[in-house]
Amino acid sequence: MNANIDLRQYIDQLRRLDPNNPGGWPRWAQALAIVLLCAIVIFLGYRFLIQPKREELEQAKQEETRLRSEFETKQKKVAALDAYRAQLEEMQQSFGAMLRQLPNKSEVANLLNDISQTRVAAALEEELFQPQGEQNKDFYAELPINMQMVGGYHQMGAFVSGIASLPRIVTLSNVQLAPLKGGNQPADSSKLRMTVTARTYRYLDADEQAAAAAPKKGK
Repeated sequence: MNANIDLRQYIDQLRRLDPNNPGGWPRWAQALAIVLLCAIVIFLGYRFLIQPKREELEQAKQEETRLRSEFETKQKKVAALDAYRAQLEEMQQSFGAMLRQLPNKSEVANLLNDISQTRVAAALEEELFQPQGEQNKDFYAELPINMQMVGGYHQMGAFVSGIASLPRIVTLSNVQLAPLKGGNQPADSSKLRMTVTARTYRYLDADEQAAAAAPKKGK
């Protein structure tokens, strides 16, 4: 009962408080006002000062993580740069070695003769040796040669081995082997007929590469 009376007294005192004269307030009202004022100041300080700074700090942490990851990635690339350079140098050397295996225009005739002489060295009988027209690629021309030869199995192997040993690049494709047939006589199993396309390659000079690239640019 006394508690209810005291509470009503406090409520009556709050109603009679003069906002223009806080010095005349009871001590408990002054203390309560100070506590509320402090709470408001703390809330406003956190809301408008501390919270934005915390958000900026969080963004800064995320940016730091991103930059650290980017730095580590670039650091790995820099660490591997020497290996990349070594690989590039090796590729350039390999590419240069391959280019040196491509004859120029003036050397094609000698290469065709080398292919023919490889057939002679293998003791194969020539039935067809027919160079086709050149087919231009990006930086080289491909020269197919249709060939047909007759001989034994080991002679065929010697020819293929001889072609592989040439200092220039020559590939063999569309290889067909069949027993040799003569007239109405049965097939001679000791002899074979090889039909093959030998392909050699020629390096295009700068003018030829420009001429080959011109139609592509026109398209």
